[in-house]
Amino acid sequence: MNDTDRRLIALLRTDARASVASLAKALGVARGTVQNRMARLAADGTIVGYTVRLKPDVEEQRMRAFMTVAVEGNKVDAVIRALRGEPAVAALHSTNGRWDIVAELRADSLEGFDRALARIRLIEGISQTETSLLLSTFKF
Repeated sequence: MNDTDRRLIALLRTDARASVASLAKALGVARGTVQNRMARLAADGTIVGYTVRLKPDVEEQRMRAFMTVAVEGNKVDAVIRALRGEPAVAALHSTNGRWDIVAELRADSLEGFDRALARIRLIEGISQTETSLLLSTFKF
């Protein structure tokens, strides 16, 4: 991946619906160059899709949180498999330091969060969790 590819990806992150013509103009290249690069980036798996991002206040599951998870011994893979099956888990990340996993959670109410937290804490291999509700979003 070169600088033009990185600049193209940055533009697409800002507006994935931008026209090829506007992308070409912003990059200072021909439209065919943009089309070829987008096709190559998709073919090699660099770009895996395009999506819609909603403002947090219009999402159905408006309540969001980050849960940090400490895992016993070498049970990280088993815990990740279990968390993938939890409906409240929107994304999972490995991390370093005190915690092993960071889970992004979504729920439609505090009661929904409470139920999800109770289910997650019962997963074998989880030794400790800490959850922080996200109160405001300043950039998305």
